Amino acid sequence: MENKRLFCFGYGYTCDYLGHDLLKDPQWSVAGTTRSREKADAMRARGVEPHIFDYEHPLPDPVPALANTTHLLISTPPDDEGDPAFLMHADEVARISTLKWVGYLSTTAIYGNRDGGWVDETSEPRPIAKRGSRRLKAEGQWLSLLKASGLPVHIFRLAGIYGPGRSALDSVRAGVARRIDKPGHAFSRIHVEDIVQVLRASMDAPRPGETYNVCDDDPVPSHMVISYACELLGRIPPPLLPFKEADLAPITRSFYADNKRVSNAKIKESLGIQLKYPDYRQGLKACLEAEDYAVSLFKGLAS
Repeated sequence: MENKRLFCFGYGYTCDYLGHDLLKDPQWSVAGTTRSREKADAMRARGVEPHIFDYEHPLPDPVPALANTTHLLISTPPDDEGDPAFLMHADEVARISTLKWVGYLSTTAIYGNRDGGWVDETSEPRPIAKRGSRRLKAEGQWLSLLKASGLPVHIFRLAGIYGPGRSALDSVRAGVARRIDKPGHAFSRIHVEDIVQVLRASMDAPRPGETYNVCDDDPVPSHMVISYACELLGRIPPPLLPFKEADLAPITRSFYADNKRVSNAKIKESLGIQLKYPDYRQGLKACLEAEDYAVSLFKGLAS
């Protein structure tokens, strides 16, 4: 049986879902980086080998930390200089002889504003926000290692990520959900479990240099998602507020300046993906069901 090892730079929400899925198979081991000792303890308890890493703290001993890695996933947030994992450890990564697959988690924000039009992987990147510009720069950094050393890099441009504990259900419960009406505005999303199946499909069929948009079938205005979350929770939706009248923070206003619909045809055609949650309705229902299951499980364990 061939042993496989995933190493994640930036072991956050998406990486944890992937790691948990992989660890169901005994041939897999998983390691990743975090910025806090508390998170490291939590990772260790979940069977993940933790390493402390951030902008000020490179891996203290990167060669043994990365040894025997067969699959590398980069999820660290970049700054104006690019991706910290690349800036600190590109040389060590390029020398990992066991690597079969490298994935970089980017964002659909690199496409910028298209006034509601469709984009796909062949569309020219035109980011208008800093988060998109930074990710685009980081994409180029990692792809440079494909050219320079044959590193098997794949780019995954993720739409808005949601899942259990991180969805419109949570913002409604917290009382921070707002329904902003900007006619014609659309936004693409993706359930975290569908990200995992895309990554796993790519791992099973590596195509170095490929870029994939990762999103569902139904780009819709955010106020529709909030309304449906309220319906599921039996709550009255917050009032619909015209965009021009809304007092929004700059980062939120930049979200509404970015208006496009993202095509997911490539992941279906090239990777054979059939989405578990092709729209926000099915995704939010699944989030609520996951919460109900967790509650019932906890009660069962406590009784």
